Amino acid sequence: MYKNKYILFFLTFLLLCSLAPIKPDLAFAEGPTVEITTDTLNVREGPGLSYKILELVKRGDRFSVIEEKSDWIQVSLNSSGKKGWVAAWLVKKHSASEVSSSKSGIVTANQLRVRSGPSTSYKVVSTLSQGATVTIIKTESNWHQIKTSTVTGWVASEFIQDIKTDTGGSSSSQQTGKVTTNNLNVRSTSSTSGNILGKLQKGSTVSILSVESNWVKIQYNGQAAWISKEFVEISSNSSQPSVPNQPSTTSSSGVIGTITATSLNVRSTGSLSGKIVGTVSKGQAFEILAEENNWAKIKLTNDQLGWVASWYLSKEQSSTTTKVDVEENSTVTILYNGTNIRKSATTNSSVISRANAGETFTVLSVQKDWYEIQLKNGSKGFIAGWLVTVSGASQQIERPGAEQYLKNKVIVIDPGHGGRDTGATGIKGSYEKNLTLKTAQLLYDKLKTAGANVVMTRNTDSYLSLSSRVGMSHTHAADAFVSIHFDSILDSSVRGMTSYYYHNYQQNLATAVGKEVASFTKLKDRGVRYGDYHVLRENKRASVLLELGYLSNSAEETLVNSVSYQANAATGIYQGLAKYFK
Repeated sequence: MYKNKYILFFLTFLLLCSLAPIKPDLAFAEGPTVEITTDTLNVREGPGLSYKILELVKRGDRFSVIEEKSDWIQVSLNSSGKKGWVAAWLVKKHSASEVSSSKSGIVTANQLRVRSGPSTSYKVVSTLSQGATVTIIKTESNWHQIKTSTVTGWVASEFIQDIKTDTGGSSSSQQTGKVTTNNLNVRSTSSTSGNILGKLQKGSTVSILSVESNWVKIQYNGQAAWISKEFVEISSNSSQPSVPNQPSTTSSSGVIGTITATSLNVRSTGSLSGKIVGTVSKGQAFEILAEENNWAKIKLTNDQLGWVASWYLSKEQSSTTTKVDVEENSTVTILYNGTNIRKSATTNSSVISRANAGETFTVLSVQKDWYEIQLKNGSKGFIAGWLVTVSGASQQIERPGAEQYLKNKVIVIDPGHGGRDTGATGIKGSYEKNLTLKTAQLLYDKLKTAGANVVMTRNTDSYLSLSSRVGMSHTHAADAFVSIHFDSILDSSVRGMTSYYYHNYQQNLATAVGKEVASFTKLKDRGVRYGDYHVLRENKRASVLLELGYLSNSAEETLVNSVSYQANAATGIYQGLAKYFK
């Protein structure tokens, strides 16, 4: 009798369970989460490599955080409901307050490839047509995770233009503006002291985000920027934003295109599927030979023909010259003794003068990879851009050919400090953690353009342990690990940059990079030194730690905060890496 009652109770319990609604997956609805950032990752029973493997997870998987211990994070596994531990340096943490982006964007390239992950190494899952609208979920380095009605995946962020989203639930008109003057400065802030991000030419159309006092906030190369209201004719229209600088299908002659992107691939055909045959940089100017389907055909300095995305060109009619005017305060400093100054912008031109290392000249214009300079006797001449360093608003021109030594190399860039660890604080209040990240991001762009496989230990102002940084070097089997820092000392008269190594196998890298950085930044070279730093001592890969100037020196703190210095430092590291691999 009791047995029958027990069976009846058990069957009733099973029936109630089957009728209960299935609870939706709340794996990361609340609380902090982590996202797997490597192709596969072992989940272990405990916080260490000696613990048993519970499960294998894949890149992009996300799990709720339960507990953190040293360099390990305990997570809740979605599939089994079990708990396990993952290595903190192989995941990306998302805070509880992080809200999925609801920004919208418009595709600025035809047949834009959508990939399964944030890198060209991932497979193509779909393509998007030019003008398609997407929802931007999140951003990692130079990639956007996007979503449309048919696909979710990753695309290169350079080909997505952010558009203003109406948060009020009703359709609203989008303001646009037309530039009314040539060479209008685009600045990082609404002030004449803001950094110059680029220039706009008369007739250019801009998408306006807001108007504040005498300044207009616009979309520029995928980011918010500012231009003077005085030189903008503002209008309003309700149509969707168009792709910037869309040309008609034409053949052009005498039209000069100035590059507006930081760096831009040149391809063998007018399509993203075309082979990359070179790169060009912001400020360089080329005659547009033809235009087709929003691509422009140009001739490079080595006379090779190629195609670039024409929405990254500022066009100007000119039948006689390819010169680009620059800011009055731009100067170049000679890197080597006996450098030739030529009559025109080509190595075939006659030499009209020579200059030695350290001499400085005013820049009059930029013509392809050459600077037109003012000589001391009042005459003008041309000097190859890779033989000088530049200060002011002009673009640093890099030595051609370096990319061949960097292509496919795995380079881990480590911006020192971050988050609660501010690093050194300058006399004027500069935080080392901010300077290291800015310089690292410039270096990332240069190396990525050259075809290197680049990994950043941090992309944001976040804390990362020293062992995690070294772990990333080992996990990715880095060909080179570069840790970027800025120095400080009680003696405020001390200045200069230093390159450090710990193991003998790291010395060649430290020497090559240190020498080039000193050349390009013109900082006092304190040499290559032995340094007992964790990221060097525990690193089994070729590594270098750079101290790129003293924040405890007032003049040097001001210098290293300038955009031109950071660009020169990034160029020096870039060239040093190329020299090391060569």
